[in-house]
Amino acid sequence: MLIRFRLANHRSIRDDHELSLIATEFDEGTARPTGLKHRGHDVSVQPVVGIFGANASGKSNLLSGLELMGETVRNSFADWAKSPDVVPRQPFKLDPSSRAETSLFEVDLTLGRDPVRYTYGFELSDRRVEAEWLHAYPHGRRNVWFDREADRPESEGGEFVFRGEGFKGEREPLVKLTRPNALFLSVGAALNDPQLSAIHKWFIGSLSPLLTPGRNVAVRLTWTQSLLTRPDYAGRYQERIMQMLRSADLGITRLDVDPETGKIRLWHRTSDDGEVPFDFFTEESLGTHAWFAFLGPMITALEGGSVLLVDELDSSLHPALAAEVVRVFQDPAANPKGAQLIFTTHDATLLGNEVLNRPISRDQVWMTAKKRSGETELYPLTAAKPRKEENLERGYLRGRYGGVPRVTAGEIAREISRPETKATT
Repeated sequence: MLIRFRLANHRSIRDDHELSLIATEFDEGTARPTGLKHRGHDVSVQPVVGIFGANASGKSNLLSGLELMGETVRNSFADWAKSPDVVPRQPFKLDPSSRAETSLFEVDLTLGRDPVRYTYGFELSDRRVEAEWLHAYPHGRRNVWFDREADRPESEGGEFVFRGEGFKGEREPLVKLTRPNALFLSVGAALNDPQLSAIHKWFIGSLSPLLTPGRNVAVRLTWTQSLLTRPDYAGRYQERIMQMLRSADLGITRLDVDPETGKIRLWHRTSDDGEVPFDFFTEESLGTHAWFAFLGPMITALEGGSVLLVDELDSSLHPALAAEVVRVFQDPAANPKGAQLIFTTHDATLLGNEVLNRPISRDQVWMTAKKRSGETELYPLTAAKPRKEENLERGYLRGRYGGVPRVTAGEIAREISRPETKATT
């Protein structure tokens, strides 16, 4: 379960910012227990977080930072070996000095049936891993498994420092195999170290690829299709997917799968109460494709208790469907394994009661705003201390919480209709 994500110097996110999923006093009963305690109090975490903000304010960059962290963990050992003096990163471009500064990525998460909190992070420059650390908190006390600093002098222990007996793996062999541009975590997992593999596995199996409108729809269509056609699943998901298609009010009555070709047909209700099949790729609507493509990643996340990252939830789904997706992750019965949904959106109706009966609580809303310097500012809605009965949709659209374009009514129309200024000579 993800507790928080910290990011700095990635795209428009220049300063150190933290997205926390820890429940606060503004929780409205949506948070889930983690099994952890802090100062004698139970720690709960939200299953859903929505990030709102104006166009180009940095919402997508926050999620791409978490995706890049996962890609780095997966790829640094093998793929980066092809270019041992290069680290693929995307520092803030609007200030040249940022190129010389490191990019920081850090997560807090819980693992295990008897949950233990872990903090794992690293800092990257253009050429190497400048720092990397992994701390465990059994019984609430910090245990430093390793602490890596590229320029630490030998008199202070050298690049790698291991404190205590928390990390029990073969230290020296792993250190020798760790290139300057490879993560120690990735090396350890590649060599089957059981402790490091457990953390590595979270990035591989519990952090979804970022779902972005238009970027990977074909992959997601195949993803859902595989749940219906893979022999080892043996029809396990067919009824579940059919129920979700039917509940979306798409006019679909049933589906079938050709056992030989794997071709999927969706049957639609006709005006005379009959039904007719549509060719999935040539006759189904883009809206049907979008919902069908969303089901595979969502079902997989729910079954695995993983983190689903969705950029622009409102671009893929109708607001009513987006609200239902949020409610699925909020519902303990529908989401018994504690999967989490982190999404970006412009859809203010998710904050309102008039249409969608506000599926998201005050404690689950974060905002992004862009400064004049081009930097992204990230902050929780609760910083404005909204009352429980407050109309969040109205307050957001009126700019009370920030995160909306600084555009006055009619400004764009006036600019378009303004006569061109003729050059004088």
